[in-house]
Formats: sequence, C-alpha cells, structure tokens
Amino acid sequence: MTKVKEENSTLKGIKKHTSLIADLLNGNILTRESFLDHLPYVLFLALLALAYISNGFLAEQNIRNLNKVNNEIKELRSEYITLKSELMYKSKQSELAKIIEEREMGLLESFEPPKKIVKSE
Repeated sequence: MTKVKEENSTLKGIKKHTSLIADLLNGNILTRESFLDHLPYVLFLALLALAYISNGFLAEQNIRNLNKVNNEIKELRSEYITLKSELMYKSKQSELAKIIEEREMGLLESFEPPKKIVKSE
C-alpha cells in the first residue's frame, strides 16, 4: 500500500513539474494570481540583477582606467630618468666647455683657481 502511495506521489510530483514548465513556456504562469501577488518581489529581484550587472561593468572600467594610468606613470618615470641623465651629462664642466667652444661665444675656461679677496682692517 505504501509503495502505491509513493508511486502516486512521485507521479504527481513529475506532473506538477512538467505542468509548471509547460505553463512557464506558454506564458500562462504570468496570468496566475500567485504570480501577480509576487510581482513586486520579482521586479525588485530584476532591479537587483541590473544593479549587479552595472556594478560589474563599472568595476571592469575602473580596472582598465587604473591599468592605463599605471602604464602612463611608467612611461613618464622612464622619460624623467632619461631627461635627468641627459641634463646631468650636459651640465658637466667639460661638456659646457665644448658647447661654449662650438658656439664661439668668446669665453675661455679658467685654469687658475679663484683668488680670495681679503679686506684689511
């Protein structure tokens, strides 16, 4: 007797699931009162899903911007180091003397040390 009841309940469960799927595919589930009672909750869940998707897109966009800025920082840092080394090389005394000689400015490099001026009292 219990086997018959179990088989009947199993068949009812299968029929219930197949009818639910058929109603879902037909669109009949949208006209039921139970669905209409839960409509605000379904709309709230849909709104949450849209917010979740939007949040994911914004996070990806922020990551792309962050990577772009990091690459730009690396490029600017390498340019800074290059320019700094060029400036250090060009500001050496020997390089300045070459530049002055090439431009024929009429300046000569002094080979004597500077003289100290002492005030006598």
